[in-house]
Amino acid sequence: MSDTVNVVLLGIIEGITEFLPISSTGHLLIAEQWLGARSALFNVAIQAGAILAVVLIFWRRILELLTQLGNAENRDYFIKLAFATGVTLVGGFIATKLGVKLPESVVPVAIAVIVGGIAILAIEKFIEHRPHLVVVTWQVAFWVGAGQILAGVFPGTSRSAAAIFAAMLAGLTSRPAATEFAFLVGIPTMFAATAYEYLKTRDSGVAEDWNALTIGFLVSGVVAFAVVKWLLRYVQTHRFTVFAWYRLVLGVVLFGLLALGQVR
Repeated sequence: MSDTVNVVLLGIIEGITEFLPISSTGHLLIAEQWLGARSALFNVAIQAGAILAVVLIFWRRILELLTQLGNAENRDYFIKLAFATGVTLVGGFIATKLGVKLPESVVPVAIAVIVGGIAILAIEKFIEHRPHLVVVTWQVAFWVGAGQILAGVFPGTSRSAAAIFAAMLAGLTSRPAATEFAFLVGIPTMFAATAYEYLKTRDSGVAEDWNALTIGFLVSGVVAFAVVKWLLRYVQTHRFTVFAWYRLVLGVVLFGLLALGQVR
């Protein structure tokens, strides 16, 4: 296949997986073993393309938060969004300074998707008979930020899954409310990560394939727009259980491929 086709496929994979609780980083790591490895900036930028889709979907909500801070409810929600983002950025900065890097092996991804699948089943069971609470507390905001740090350190965890289920465990038991908060926190987080990787690339003098990056960014954004629209409708009436079973099957398949030497 041509490199452009590979880039388009990576964009599609990112667009599908970024907001479903199944790990975009893990899927990209696996896909790149067949479609060719990409730069850290490319991988973060196509994630930012998916995040841009969320901006377009939630633009009214974002505009309301930014222009109506005089409203106590909006101000409280905005401050907690900022707090969760701050927790993520500070934690990510510390991890970077400590030299924490994403592993390039499929083994930790396979482990993480299985553990994550089991965790989703357990959390869904835990909140099964609890009232659907929609209020974002400071505890929710903190653990959403911490969940995003966890996902950044362990590929296969899934940023959206870690944020959504951290919110649900911390008391935001309404799936739609937890999903919205997690997605909104992801906007500044991923844009900041993209800017950081861009500065690193610029300062290092390493050449970047900007055509490939642009194509991947656009494809990811278009696909993510459709996926997020679908997911927001889905969580109104469904649990996340189907994604847990997908993760368990994927983990088994990955260990099978490892045993056959098809991935490393």
